[in-house]
Amino acid sequence: MAKINSKKDGLSIIVVGGGKIGSTLIEQLYKEGHDITVIDRKASIIQSLTDSYDIMGICGNGASYTIQMEAGIENADLLIAVTDSDELNLLCCTVAKMVGHCSAIARVRTPDYSKEVPYLREKLGLAMVINPEYESAKEISRILSLPSALEVNSFAHGQAELIKFKIPEGNMLDGRSIAELGKSIIASMVICVVERGGEVYIPSGHFVVKSGDTLSFIGSRKDVLSFLQQIGIPTRQVKDTIIIGGGKAAYYLASALLHQGIAVKIIEKDRTRCEELSILLPKATVICGDGTEEDLLFEEGIRSVDSFVPLTGSDEENILLTLNAMKISDAKVITKINHLNFKSVVASLELGSIIYPRYICAEAIVAYVRAKKESRNSNIETLYHLADHRVEALEFEVTEDSPVTGTPLFRLNKKDNLLIACINRDGHIIIPSGQDTIEVGDEVTVVTTHSGFRDLQDILA
Repeated sequence: MAKINSKKDGLSIIVVGGGKIGSTLIEQLYKEGHDITVIDRKASIIQSLTDSYDIMGICGNGASYTIQMEAGIENADLLIAVTDSDELNLLCCTVAKMVGHCSAIARVRTPDYSKEVPYLREKLGLAMVINPEYESAKEISRILSLPSALEVNSFAHGQAELIKFKIPEGNMLDGRSIAELGKSIIASMVICVVERGGEVYIPSGHFVVKSGDTLSFIGSRKDVLSFLQQIGIPTRQVKDTIIIGGGKAAYYLASALLHQGIAVKIIEKDRTRCEELSILLPKATVICGDGTEEDLLFEEGIRSVDSFVPLTGSDEENILLTLNAMKISDAKVITKINHLNFKSVVASLELGSIIYPRYICAEAIVAYVRAKKESRNSNIETLYHLADHRVEALEFEVTEDSPVTGTPLFRLNKKDNLLIACINRDGHIIIPSGQDTIEVGDEVTVVTTHSGFRDLQDILA
């Protein structure tokens, strides 16, 4: 597998834990040219990862001083602890901070610890605390607030949103060019990406959209809603939801939805966990039962519910529950998938909105790593992968004057397949024209098919 940069240009990174999150991180960071060492207790995991990538592997306890020294902690730039144990992850980071001079990132999933993230970051000196279940729940709740969307990604501290949706048959967008839409739509937004027949386009004004295309566009929340309403796409949030499974992700999601005033029903097999959830979430309805039983789903109102979210520990169950719900109800369905073994098959099923927790986690860490790599005049704030990782949407904070500042955008010699989609200037969202400029203090969102950008100047040809 080819890397984007050479190793000498990359950071020295130690990853503790080679499971779902760890292996996805290693794949992403390896592509970006970093020097990686993985630590895991299971020799089979180490063997698999070292066979797949040109990395160093050590079998052992990542919290051990001896093991960390063997992994080169004294010269490491970053340690990322993503084992299944919160306590072990925090201990790994504590040892690393005491022995080395590196930054440290910990995966922390337990709700009790998640409430203490600011304290943990400050006292343990952590660069980041990442919680895949919590981040997944946030993404799901954003989609349920706008259920016509397939994806909802947030920029500019939540003031701008990148929305992905499929153009239905007979919609007014069918057969119209991007330039035409810009003249007829009274909303400040820009179409960034079009997916059609397996191909991905960063569209110019001449591009003609068609029914069946999947569009991603960006704008302020108000303009996003205005655009969707003008083209006849429903914009109301869901009133109620059924969640199958009562794990950590279900708890975080139910908490967020209840806070938004959405009625929540959780169906969970384990009686003890049901009792815990009833105490933790007194406003939710908790049903003890098997969410894969069709009779129970009918009894609990799947045919009339606004949304349905399977969050079991099994991808196969989640997919089958989604397909069943789409067949028997009009509910908005969101599917959580942890493994990626049959991604092409999953894509062909047209499951609608799919959440991959491991990617959400990896994107936040990759954005941090890119920002850490000696940015010249800007820092990466946010990174999302779109269109099956073929497009990146990045948000940069402009910290100093540079060749991209103070010059009208139409005069900049930008790379092809790239769009400056949004500028956040003092809380005001600007959808830029060619006459606009980038200024120090701005937060700039770039959408591109290029990968590996670390600085806003990378947009220049």
